[in-house]
Amino acid sequence: MTHDHDLVLRPTPAQTEAALNPPPGRTGGDLVIETLTGLGATTVFGLPGQHALGMFDALRRSSLRYVGLRVENNAGFAADAYGRITGEAAPLLLSTGPGALMSLAALQEAAAASAPVLAIGSQIPAAGLGGGRHGHLHELRDQQASFRDVVKSVHTVRTHSQIPSAIAAAWESALTAPHGPVWVEIPQDVLTAETVLPVVTAMDATPEDIAPRPELTALAAHLLSTAERPAIIAGGGVIRSDASGKLRALAEKLDAPVVTTFGGKGAFPWTHPLSLQSWLEDRHTTDFLEDADVLLVVGSGLGELSSNYHTFAPRGRVIQIEADAGKLESNHPALGIHADARLALQALLETAEDRTDATAPVRVREVLDKVAARLAAQDLALEHRLVASVREALPPRAPSFWDMTILAYWAWSAFDARHPNTMHSAQGAGGLGYAYPAALGAAAADPTTPVLAVSGDGGAMYSIAELATAKQYGFDVTWLIVDDGGYGILREYMTDAYGEATGTDLARPDFVALAESFGVPAVRTTPDALTTDLAKSLATPGPSVVVLPALLRMFEPTHL
Repeated sequence: MTHDHDLVLRPTPAQTEAALNPPPGRTGGDLVIETLTGLGATTVFGLPGQHALGMFDALRRSSLRYVGLRVENNAGFAADAYGRITGEAAPLLLSTGPGALMSLAALQEAAAASAPVLAIGSQIPAAGLGGGRHGHLHELRDQQASFRDVVKSVHTVRTHSQIPSAIAAAWESALTAPHGPVWVEIPQDVLTAETVLPVVTAMDATPEDIAPRPELTALAAHLLSTAERPAIIAGGGVIRSDASGKLRALAEKLDAPVVTTFGGKGAFPWTHPLSLQSWLEDRHTTDFLEDADVLLVVGSGLGELSSNYHTFAPRGRVIQIEADAGKLESNHPALGIHADARLALQALLETAEDRTDATAPVRVREVLDKVAARLAAQDLALEHRLVASVREALPPRAPSFWDMTILAYWAWSAFDARHPNTMHSAQGAGGLGYAYPAALGAAAADPTTPVLAVSGDGGAMYSIAELATAKQYGFDVTWLIVDDGGYGILREYMTDAYGEATGTDLARPDFVALAESFGVPAVRTTPDALTTDLAKSLATPGPSVVVLPALLRMFEPTHL
């Protein structure tokens, strides 16, 4: 009898010859780059630093494409977007200490949004590891400690032999559902020392899918098939697992209304008769979901934004499908199914019985009409108009990336993403500066379509340096900057809470002149001309900037 573990891949004569006579002059940095290539990487992001030069020198001898950004945090955002668009692990090469720490906000967003980022940072020389105070450049007592609470896993290398296995383990961790960022660190002297190890060949670090337990999906299918008022909340897990088609098929099989979270935008067709769209910050939507006797939550932990700021209190039975076991029942009691959304939805499709409910589209329309009436009672014509203008100008399959700015807050609820995996924002961790560098990462991932980034003037200042990156690589990214003279959403929050705002008004540059100084064409537009100017910029290859001076307001909250 032959067992799988008895099967050994025997090297070919050519492989044996190559192993016995590796090319001279290779270093630990070459082992890093060879391992990434063997795992299937084609593009790496990063920013060089003294301790990391061994990796960057090895890039010169490889087929990998390098995309260098001007700030480590922005390089992390670019890698995040590349991972979201491709579903592949996005390598991010960083230096020790300050360079590594500058990436933490980006890695937090990748963790919150389940974006697979493989961050590889250098370290001080191996002899200095262990917390001693040796005074090395960039020295931290415990660099790993800064990353442990942010990333999925941490991997430390001390010798050449450990490099391929450590990176392969990190790659597998990043791509295990739920996807997320991982951290590998390698001492400077290990990266620069010559190695006699053979060239790393193709490697397989593909993780196993997380399959649902059949007794759980059997019960869930029964509950949904026999429900009187089933409803579905679709989160970002549906997007990450490429399960939008299965979600639609199940919703139609059950005649169950669907609302998408802000991270799940595009997971369900916006204009479908069963679509409640994304009005999760509206009490009418919250009431409808609370009234469901069986509520299926797929790929969402029902966190703050997805639960109307934790005011959502379901009265029926909740079924929660989630690849992150720690999120199961973390906010509400449920029949928790630890599984990849795609596999769990497939199991429900195969098990659930057809259910017909002619009232479902009517009830959906009633909710959307109530939402529209509530908004119509407020003076928000400008905001509605701008969301519609962006949608009209943006090609249907072009991805868009949104910073933490008022127009983005509107877009979470009101923007029709048209297709899965085309609308992305920083709402996972909520940091500023995401949109533009992320859009550059998306352009690197797919150069066949223009990309839109949307920022406020405050958030834009985090990313101005990356106009040089966009110009250098010729990325087809249009950057819409809504200039309201400060941190507009914070100004509104503080004024509402305290009567006046502090620290929210900002001096800012002439964004048009600034962009043009980088060699990037720019235009100042108006609400009336936005559709035309934005469409023109998106249709023109290469980077461009559109500046819209406008003072926007949010719709009134319903959770207070």
